[in-house]
Amino acid sequence: MSGRRWRRGRAAGALATAVVAAAAARAAYAALSRRPPGDAGTWARTNHRGEPVTLLEGPAVTAAAMAASALGPGLAPRLRAALLVAGAGGGAMGAYDDLAGDGDRRGFRGHLGALARGEVTTGAVKIGGIGATGLLAGVLLGGSPADVAINAGLTAGTANLLNLFDLRPGRAIKVAVAGGALLAAGSPHRGDTDRPAAAAAVAAPVGAALGLLPQDLGERAMLGDTGANALGAMLGVAAGATLSRPARVALLAAVVGLTAASEKVSFTAVIDRTPALRWLDMLGRRPPAAAPPRPAGQAAPAGSTMAEDPPGTLVSDARPGNAGAGPPGPQEAAASTAPGAVPEAGPAGPSSAANGMRRGSP
Repeated sequence: MSGRRWRRGRAAGALATAVVAAAAARAAYAALSRRPPGDAGTWARTNHRGEPVTLLEGPAVTAAAMAASALGPGLAPRLRAALLVAGAGGGAMGAYDDLAGDGDRRGFRGHLGALARGEVTTGAVKIGGIGATGLLAGVLLGGSPADVAINAGLTAGTANLLNLFDLRPGRAIKVAVAGGALLAAGSPHRGDTDRPAAAAAVAAPVGAALGLLPQDLGERAMLGDTGANALGAMLGVAAGATLSRPARVALLAAVVGLTAASEKVSFTAVIDRTPALRWLDMLGRRPPAAAPPRPAGQAAPAGSTMAEDPPGTLVSDARPGNAGAGPPGPQEAAASTAPGAVPEAGPAGPSSAANGMRRGSP
């Protein structure tokens, strides 16, 4: 078989994997919606509009991405195993934080500071769990100790970073799709048939995410930590398997830099101030909720940008309890006490930022 025909066959296989993953995600979401684990209230949240949303999108996307990665063509055995480990570990740690998260501490500094004082937060457990997931995935991908360390950092770092973008409808999925497309387009073609093209590696997570993009944009469901951590970890593995070492080092530096910036800078504020990014962020979304009326003569708050992103939120965009989040803003408190909000099964955590606590949070 000629090289051109081989590449076409791999591209067709990747496309088929993405389509299967999208269909599987929709089927899994429908099944989970009919019979949610525990009960519907466990997964229900209230958004900034006072409307109900569900966290079940996350488990559905994770299960579909893993199933398609397990069965899709064009993946070397070690890469397939690493993708499954990343999806399972990221999804499990995300689900733990979604359902049992404690929002009293935020950001790496908050969680690690609490740990230094002898307090084990759910965020600290997730940091350790996702770190272990990244290390195991890096070992499975193989290579020198330096390669294992870089790939472990990419897997864990992208799992956390994608979660930091899950603050508005569709945003994290758009970032995942853009990242997957860049990987597929930017990775060099290799003659070694044991190393799959990047398209084969990203097809399952990207396809599964696109399958439930309408539910996410429509504010009926959200990825939550479960879906965002799993998708991010799987994309990190894909990057580790297909990029050159210099490219992986540069990408890891960018991931670390953005994560550190999220402790101080609001991603949402930056997006809102940048017309092109704001247009992309709003693409397919419902119009922002109207701002509440102000008393006569009262000036608009300085720095206000959108009704769903009030002033005082120029900290991290991350949700309460997220490992990469900064201190909470006032809107989180408002969202958590909004009239009609569905009580959580446990203490408020990163899952409490569901589609409106997240999408009405800083």
